[in-house]
Amino acid sequence: MLENGSDILTGIVLAGGLSSRMGHDKTRIHVHGESEPDLLVYTCNLLASVCSEVWVSSREAKPHADGYLWVKDEIEGTGPIGGIMTSLRAAQGPVLVLSCDLPFMDSAMLQKLISFWKQKPEGTLHTTFLQEETGFIEALVSIYEFEALPLFEQAVDRGIYKLSRVVPEEHRHSLPYSQQESLPFFNVNYPADLEMARRIIAAI
Repeated sequence: MLENGSDILTGIVLAGGLSSRMGHDKTRIHVHGESEPDLLVYTCNLLASVCSEVWVSSREAKPHADGYLWVKDEIEGTGPIGGIMTSLRAAQGPVLVLSCDLPFMDSAMLQKLISFWKQKPEGTLHTTFLQEETGFIEALVSIYEFEALPLFEQAVDRGIYKLSRVVPEEHRHSLPYSQQESLPFFNVNYPADLEMARRIIAAI
C-alpha cells in the first residue's frame, strides 16, 4: 500500500467485462507474446509496481492471477461503476483503478498520476488523466477517494452506469496529456485492436 500521510492507496484491476466485442475472454490474451503474462496478470503486476496491495474486481473468480485477491461485484450488470463501488466499500480508502485491457500502460504513467494525486486540492474525489484535444477523461485509469462512494451508490440507484458521469467536474483533479502521449491509453476491445497492438509491439 502506498502511504501519503494518512492515505492508503489500493490497486484495483477492473476485469469484470464480458469481452463480447473481442469474442473471447480478453483477460487471457497474450499481447506481448505467448511467453509473456496475459493481460490480466500484466495489469496486476503493473499495479503491484506502484501499490503493495492489488485486487482483481470481477463478476467471477479469475484463478490464473495467482497471489491477487478477488473482489466480487456486489451488484452485477452495472459495469465498472459496480466494481469500483464494491472496491471502495471494501478498501475503506482511495483506490487506483486500472482497466485490464491496456497493454501499453506503464509504471511511469501511473507514478505520474500518483504524484499528481498527492497534490490534489481539498474536495477532490476523482484524480484522472484528461485528453487535451478532446476533453475526454480516462475514467478507467483513475484514483477515486473513499468519499466518492455515495456518488457511486446514487448513480447505481438512478440507473446511471456511465463512469465519467459519477463524479462532478468540480470534484475532479485532471492531469492533461496530449494525443502524442496517448499510447498508454490504447485499449484492446476488438480483434482489430489486438492486431494493431501486436503490430505496434513488433515495430518498437
